[in-house]
Amino acid sequence: MKQMMKGNEAVAAAAIYSGVKCFFGYPITPQTEISAYMAKHLPENGGVFLQAESEISAINMVYGAAGAGFRVMTSSSGPGMSLKQEGISFLAGADLPCVIVNVMRGGPGLGGIQPSQADYFQAVKGGGHGDYRLIVLAPASVREMAEFTVRAFNLADKWRMPVMILSDGILGQMMEAVEIDELPAVEHYEKPWAASGRGERKEHNIIKTLYLDPEELERMVFSREERYKEIAREHQDWEEYLCDDAEIVVTAYGITARIARAAVERAREKGIKAGLIRPITLYPFPVKAFENERRAVICAEMSAGQMVEDVRLAVNGRYPVYFYGRTGGMLPDEEEILNCIERAAKGEMV
Repeated sequence: MKQMMKGNEAVAAAAIYSGVKCFFGYPITPQTEISAYMAKHLPENGGVFLQAESEISAINMVYGAAGAGFRVMTSSSGPGMSLKQEGISFLAGADLPCVIVNVMRGGPGLGGIQPSQADYFQAVKGGGHGDYRLIVLAPASVREMAEFTVRAFNLADKWRMPVMILSDGILGQMMEAVEIDELPAVEHYEKPWAASGRGERKEHNIIKTLYLDPEELERMVFSREERYKEIAREHQDWEEYLCDDAEIVVTAYGITARIARAAVERAREKGIKAGLIRPITLYPFPVKAFENERRAVICAEMSAGQMVEDVRLAVNGRYPVYFYGRTGGMLPDEEEILNCIERAAKGEMV
């Protein structure tokens, strides 16, 4: 049965559907509905909800529950995500699966409570200390907020690593119809590594991130890098729209992609061969999506320019990459994106 839900509520409902057993968080706009939904419904479904005294406490609680083998989730936004970065590095360094939801707001600093996409660097380039990565998924609808939550739990357990859902204040607060019972299948993985009692094992499982022997630490880091390379081979994901004959391609993720899609449709009405590439995995970045030759790519973002750097790396100088962005909580404008497409088609973009 379909029901109208906020994006934040859809994430929480999908997490319960996925079998999450623990949620640890701290309220901050614009993601507080995730905590509110979990507080009400997770205990009803055999799970534990706990509002920590801070974001730092919450992420370290995630570390403990994940190390014990439970499916666990946390969520935050803006400065709250910054406070979690040390704990996220610890989770990655201990190879612990979990799901982290970032409903982005404007920054830097306290910034504002309006939507943003300016946490891209923080999400896909690490954010904390050391050599590590997160798988990062970028939904563009409330339905995908739910679907990608299931996918995030499956990927986290499969690869033994944190997975982030990178959303924004609009997707978190907007309402659309969602069918929870028709979400993707939940995958189940054995966790023989978990610190959940010795059982029949001869040795205790020990979860740690400290390696005082530099050669041992290097082996661990390089082993993890091999895993990331395998993930990059298997899980690059994106959506194309009107790209078969497109000469000018707009690339955007999340809510910005929906605005860009409308601009592409209007460009087509004017006879311009425009298309849209929407990255779904921000890490691994869908480099394969940019293999075909184009006249130009326009990267549209709710930031001062972050994903555009990965687009330029993917294109590798084969054709021009231009940037259009709004920040501070301002939405990209359909008319302005259309204007960029028209200028690129005339060779006037710089």
